Amino acid sequence: MTTMTPTRPLCLVAWLLLASPALAAPTLPGGIINDLQRLEQRLGQSEFDVVRERARSQAERLAGGNASDRWARALYLQLAASAEARLDAPLAAAAHLAEARSIRGVDRAQADRWLRQEAGLRLRAGQSERARALLGDWFTRHDGTSEEHWLMARLLAAESDWDGAARWVSRALASGGEPSEPRVRLAATVLQRAGDEGGALSLIERRLEGAGGDAETWRRAASLAQRLGEPGRAAAIWEAGWRRGVLSGVDDLGQRIRLHLAGGTPARAAELLATALESQSLPDDLDHRRLLAQAWQAARDHQRALVAWREVAKRSGEGDDWLRLGELAHGWGEWEAAVLALRRARELGEAEADAWLASLPGQEDGSEDGVAVGGPAGES
Repeated sequence: MTTMTPTRPLCLVAWLLLASPALAAPTLPGGIINDLQRLEQRLGQSEFDVVRERARSQAERLAGGNASDRWARALYLQLAASAEARLDAPLAAAAHLAEARSIRGVDRAQADRWLRQEAGLRLRAGQSERARALLGDWFTRHDGTSEEHWLMARLLAAESDWDGAARWVSRALASGGEPSEPRVRLAATVLQRAGDEGGALSLIERRLEGAGGDAETWRRAASLAQRLGEPGRAAAIWEAGWRRGVLSGVDDLGQRIRLHLAGGTPARAAELLATALESQSLPDDLDHRRLLAQAWQAARDHQRALVAWREVAKRSGEGDDWLRLGELAHGWGEWEAAVLALRRARELGEAEADAWLASLPGQEDGSEDGVAVGGPAGES
């Protein structure tokens, strides 16, 4: 059975399987059987409007009759639902099925089939709460397949019932089979919201077991880990894909560096970026130089960070970058580098530089003398 979603076209073969009128009970008059069969044929010929009007008219005519009339009426309502569904009127189709299953004398098994179909139609019509209630009723009498389990999980997630949704996700996963990408995303989100982050990440990693050389699957897995608030896991996934040769090229290299920076391994990001700039694997431009400085700063490698920020300031010529360098050097107690950077920032119009200079040893009087400038970060 194919799970219905609000954005996908209705699959009638799955949702509205027509009962064979010739085998229906109680016994129907020959004329009614022939009429039902003709309407079913016209439905197959895409004469949806004709089928809908005829089926509705016949259902109305048979209201209040005997057991045979009631059964025929139910089958006409089913045909009307089929036509409405194909005319993209899921709410009307659902209403016909609700009426059909409420008719006295319809057996429980048939009523439940219509109830299950009605739930899918109401979901398609945007009535997720009603669909969830119907499916919940259906589950009191049926175990269901993984399709129903995934559907129930999605309906509960739509109501932000994360614990309930997580139970149905677990049942769906236990049913076997490899879930589709949308279902993996749903399951990971549900498990994470329910507090089972380990389960969410295990699901991501399981997705990679059969990925092989499919680079897009690795990219999606890393992206999913990011959305779950696990940048370190995203970086680890990307790194594994890179080392296997699945991920490659300039764009993937850039993302590899950014993920290491976001994932708590900034020194590794800086090393990769420095090597890429040296080998010209990435353009040696201001943006990459700024990223390199940020990486060394995040790694708290004082000397490399100061050298990198000084290179950024020299290339940009902006007072704000010199001020940033001066503030950073000041915070790390690198007085020589701080003096040079703050003086340059002041020359470029950064008024805040005076206050920072005044707080440096030997600079309280605002003189140009005091701390000597030297070292690799303070070279002119």
